[in-house]
Amino acid sequence: MSQMVLTLEELRNAVSGTTAAFRCVTKLQPVGGPADKVFPPTYEGGKYALEQRRLPEEEELVDCVLLDSVQSQANRMEMALLDAWEAKLMSLPVLTVDFAGNDLEKPLRITSLEMPHRIADAILRDSLLDGKPFRKSSQGERLDQVDVKNATALFELCPTALIFGMWDSTGPKGGSGAKFARAMVSEIVGFHVQTGTRTSSRIDPLQIQKAAGPLYVAAGKDGIHWTLDDQRASKVPKGNSRKIGKDGAPAVANLGNLPPRTEDGGVTISHAVQTTVLSLPALRRLRFPLNEQKPNPEAEVAARTALAALALCAAELARETGYDLRSRCQLVAMEPSEWEMLGRPGQAPRRFELSAETSVQLFSQALEKALKKKLPWKEKEIKLQPSPELVELVRKSQQLASLSVEGA
Repeated sequence: MSQMVLTLEELRNAVSGTTAAFRCVTKLQPVGGPADKVFPPTYEGGKYALEQRRLPEEEELVDCVLLDSVQSQANRMEMALLDAWEAKLMSLPVLTVDFAGNDLEKPLRITSLEMPHRIADAILRDSLLDGKPFRKSSQGERLDQVDVKNATALFELCPTALIFGMWDSTGPKGGSGAKFARAMVSEIVGFHVQTGTRTSSRIDPLQIQKAAGPLYVAAGKDGIHWTLDDQRASKVPKGNSRKIGKDGAPAVANLGNLPPRTEDGGVTISHAVQTTVLSLPALRRLRFPLNEQKPNPEAEVAARTALAALALCAAELARETGYDLRSRCQLVAMEPSEWEMLGRPGQAPRRFELSAETSVQLFSQALEKALKKKLPWKEKEIKLQPSPELVELVRKSQQLASLSVEGA
């Protein structure tokens, strides 16, 4: 199979032609070696996402486990883009809600690259732009009209929504709000999975006994958040003293012994595979009318090419950060990453390598072409202020979180 250097011209031809997708399949293994245990994400009930898959080289179904979901991979790519934007390596439209100056226990600054629903997130909906609720502002009102035939506003304000998907379910139209399918999909799956065992214990050097309790929640003004004195304990609305945990056991406050125990935990795998796919038909469905005029074919190709370059850039920037997915789940690539361009049926894929540095350069070139076609692009950060109601909700939530840590 032929190998190529992905140039802007090649990318544009792929986007405007009949190329089906860009695909990158990377084989991974635990950083500690093939026999090392890794810990997948847990879902409801503390369960792993286990399933069986059919592999072309094996006759029997193979037990598999999800190590990083499509949603998690998208978040990692957006965080990689955020890091590059903050380092001034690339131009991106970014909306920011800054909670500074509101006397919160924990200062917060959230960007549209971190919000679960991107520009359609409730955090933006409940924040103010130029003194108005975001969705009532001149910028936010434009989102009420977006759809696949009119995606210009999203290209200008939040292009990642066109790559990783968006559902405007929190906006004025509710569940009937605009939907954009994911163009970029990535996940990491472990193969030939065998569930392991996890151990836990705590030996207290003070030898504090359970019978020495119970402990009660205290105000914590002196830094100690529990007390043995019922009269000094914090009160709940009915006036009853509240014990730490269910029975006030010292162990709930991380004092005393926790007897050794075992439970299901971690898995061993033969290997893992990261599969990343960028669908070009998904990008071709998008339309970008300018100034409420009929679509400009050259401008539309330029917009789709810029989105494709941004998607590839996100994937490579995230790959550069490595595969440290969570505690005790770090993976390493077993081979160099290679992208495939999937053309017509029966046609051999064209292969090319792409680094984070070259992908940033490719995106910059694609964006320059798009801007020359008069496509809008917010290069300056859009700063919003949280509404007083949102600030108060966050303040109370932080206080409750602090209390739950104190009272376990």
